[in-house]
This record gives sequence, structure tokens and C-alpha cells, in this order.
Amino acid sequence: MRVAVLHEDRCQPKKCQNECYNFCPPVRNGIEVITWRKDNKPIVSEPLCIGCGICVHKCPHDALTIVNLPDEQEKDTIHRYGMNEFRLFGLPTPEKGKVIGILGANGTGKTTAISLLAGEITPNLGDWENEGVWEDVIDHYAGTEIQKHFVGLSSKKIRIALKPQYVDRIPKMFDGTLRELLEKVASSDKVSEFAEKINLTSLDKKLDKVSGGELQKGAIAATLLKEADLYFFDEPSSYLDIEQRILIARMISELGEKKTVVVIEHDLAILDYVTDNIHIMYGSPNAYGI
Repeated sequence: MRVAVLHEDRCQPKKCQNECYNFCPPVRNGIEVITWRKDNKPIVSEPLCIGCGICVHKCPHDALTIVNLPDEQEKDTIHRYGMNEFRLFGLPTPEKGKVIGILGANGTGKTTAISLLAGEITPNLGDWENEGVWEDVIDHYAGTEIQKHFVGLSSKKIRIALKPQYVDRIPKMFDGTLRELLEKVASSDKVSEFAEKINLTSLDKKLDKVSGGELQKGAIAATLLKEADLYFFDEPSSYLDIEQRILIARMISELGEKKTVVVIEHDLAILDYVTDNIHIMYGSPNAYGI
């Protein structure tokens, strides 16, 4: 199978000579492997592409990625964002009473994976032209452990708490103090008690005045204070010093003894400390992940 990805932010039709089209061997033989969108950006037909990679090397802006994968990989597609866009093959399976770690290079689908597991995105099984349907997903994974998870998600029986990756975006989504944000998920007494436990000192500051480290601790606190069945932590140690990282890692590890926890983390020492099992993701950044 062929994976053809157009990197939208790099493609500049007004600053090239359509090298991807002009140098494509099938196109030169009259086969419409490459056609054009209304904005003059290329559409690469994966079934017709021969995977030679000439367009990749000829593009002056590195806007194309072509990857050849085994045909058997197709059946493992869990989600695809669109024509010539990123796709993900397979997912880690959450396990109750364990902390599952996800490790991988940037752009290989770690955040997409937890968005799917958290129900923020309904898997489309590769059919990007249609919205994902839970019944199809459940049937596709019949007889597997992850099917039970999707059944719970679709029936809204699994309560989710998710610590997002980009904590610097929080001030743009909530106009108030850190205390006011945390009191949306817990009582004032619990917030104060938890803040003391993790040395959160900016409770009464407006969010746009709070440092990255305090925002990170605030986001972690908001997640840990929620009553949920499944907890996700996307890069919880960024912005934190080593002492704070160990403290947070210990709290996540203790949480995992009674709850289901999934953690994405680049700090290998923290990941090794906090997790029971690690799922390693690989692929071609911003093209596909496994």
C-alpha cells in the first residue's frame, strides 16, 4: 500500500514549477496520478502512485511524503484525517489498574491516539470521507480487548479526564484565575489542599499571568481532581523541574494503582518510573504512525 501525504503548510504552488506533476513517470505516460485542487495544490492518487519518490525529491519545498508499506497494514487503519493527510494504524489498549506509557517521535500520532481513546475523535477506520460510526468501530474490533473500551466510550459509561499537551493555550480558553478554573472540578477546600500538596503558588493569579510551570501543575491538578475512570496525561513533565517531575510522577503512579491511566512522555526516566507497560509508536512524522 502507498501512503501519500501533502504537507499543507509547505506547499507553495505560486513558488514552484509543478515539479511533482512534471517529473512523475505515470503522469508522463498519461496516467492521472496527480490532479489539482481549486487552490492549485496537488492531489496524489495512492492507488495509482508507483511509490518511486521522484516527486518527493523534486519538490523544492519538501511538501510531499510518499511511503511504501505492506498491503496487510491497510486493515489496521484506525483513523485517517483526509485525502493525502496523516493516518494512524492501531492503538494501545488501556488496562485497568495499570499505567500505560506511549513513547514515540513527534508527529507519529501519540496525541491522535489519546484523542481517539478519550472519545474526542470517533475513529473512521480510514474512511475519511464519512464521519466515524461507533457501531462500525465496535464490529471492526470484535473479540478484542479494545472493543470493550469502545463499547464503554460509545455508551458514555467511561468517565474521562484528560490533561492536554499544550497548556499554554489554557489562558486563551478561560478568562479568570487558576483557582476559579480548578473550582470548576472540585470544591474550594480540595483545591487549596491539593495546591499545597504540589506547591502550586499562583492560585489567585489571572491565567494569562501564570508561568508555564504553574500552568502545567494547574492542568495536572485539574485532571487529578476529577472523578474519572480513565485518565490521560499528555506530556505532564514539560515546564517542570526535576523535583516537580518526580512529585507528579509519584502521584500519577499512585493513581494508576486503582484507576486506568495513559501517559505520553518524552522524559524516559519519568516514563520508566511511572508506567507498567510502554507502547512504542513509530512511523513517518506527520504522514503515518503505528
